[in-house]
Amino acid sequence: MKIEYYTEGLSLKRSVDSGTREQRDTVRNIISDVVSNGDRALFTYTERFDGAELDSLKVTAEELEEGVRTIDPQSYKIIEEAAKNIWSFHEKQKRNSWMTTDETGTMLGQKITPLDAVGVYVPGGTAAYPSSVLMNVLPARVAGVERIVMVSPPGKDGKLSGAVLAAARIAGVTEIYKVGGAQAIAALAYGTETIKRVDKITGPGNIYVALAKREVFGDVAIDMIAGPSEIAILADETANPAEAAADLLSQAEHDARACAVLVTTSEKLAAGVKTEVDKQLSVLPRKEIAGKSIEEFGRIIVCKSMGEAIAAINELAPEHLEILTANPIEDMAKIRHAGAIFLGRYSSEPVGDYYAGPNHVLPTNGTARFSSPLNVDDFQKKSSIIMYSEQAFTDNAEKIAAFARMEGLEAHARAIESRKNQS
Repeated sequence: MKIEYYTEGLSLKRSVDSGTREQRDTVRNIISDVVSNGDRALFTYTERFDGAELDSLKVTAEELEEGVRTIDPQSYKIIEEAAKNIWSFHEKQKRNSWMTTDETGTMLGQKITPLDAVGVYVPGGTAAYPSSVLMNVLPARVAGVERIVMVSPPGKDGKLSGAVLAAARIAGVTEIYKVGGAQAIAALAYGTETIKRVDKITGPGNIYVALAKREVFGDVAIDMIAGPSEIAILADETANPAEAAADLLSQAEHDARACAVLVTTSEKLAAGVKTEVDKQLSVLPRKEIAGKSIEEFGRIIVCKSMGEAIAAINELAPEHLEILTANPIEDMAKIRHAGAIFLGRYSSEPVGDYYAGPNHVLPTNGTARFSSPLNVDDFQKKSSIIMYSEQAFTDNAEKIAAFARMEGLEAHARAIESRKNQS
């Protein structure tokens, strides 16, 4: 892990993987096929890509219960407890419609309406991510979305992971389909005989899923095109080198392109973390992936002062930020750009990934400068309410018509004057 001294202009930004031309063409062809052939295309691609011959796309109530029974009671209880924490956190985000009335009787306001239908993509096959179910479904439910559709690629046995199904049951999902990849995104966006289209698609996936989400954006909404995971740790001499190293590796093991950065005011800590990373990496089960991440994108940045270190963090705008300093709350107040902020040694990043409650779907690639974590607002839309009183209209009609003529829109002006002349 390289140690360097701070210079202005730091960035975690890497080129977003837009896929090869062949991958993009493959995704477009799959989407076109699903639009033209519906369920038949889904069955074909599921057999080709997942090795599963299915009789039905939909997970039945019996299949759901059978899958749930495959996980042990303790694991089920942990998922339940995490779900309660996530629900409780997101419930505090919910907004209400509002109206105001002025002295003339004019009413202005905002109407909050949940989306009608949301599709949630959950990676599957050899992987199982029940946390993805909870983090995408629960904010949608808090928002009031009535129809939530979950899609996930099956294993070769044609089944979904028991942990994923348990999370779906706990989260309240009843419409689940055994389909993944670009074909699942196409089905959610445009519909098939079995899967009705949705209004928004959220959830992580491989490059084909990401490219498909990009292709369908505009016909439906999407959450984001996420890049590789990132963690930055802001630390002073009070931090524990072994703990900081373990937290850096917790993100490095995600992906060879993941980015792990320590920003510190202590040269002693920098040296200690470098040693610990090498030591812990040697015995990590996913050491090949984590090792590539650390070699290519891992950095230790030494700063002259905490002010300089905080400036470095704000330049990086990391997805995850841990603050391991003597005064983490004081230092957090000066942070302007970060997806999620973890304060103190007991707030290791995985606490937020799984259990604490805040959403783990976060802006990557420097987009924390202008983006937020997935939240209840992402599953609601807002309508403006305008009810002008006769007095307000009379008082302002000439100004409104004049404004319209400033823009060369005579019909707009005449629409106002048609009422003014009759009032």
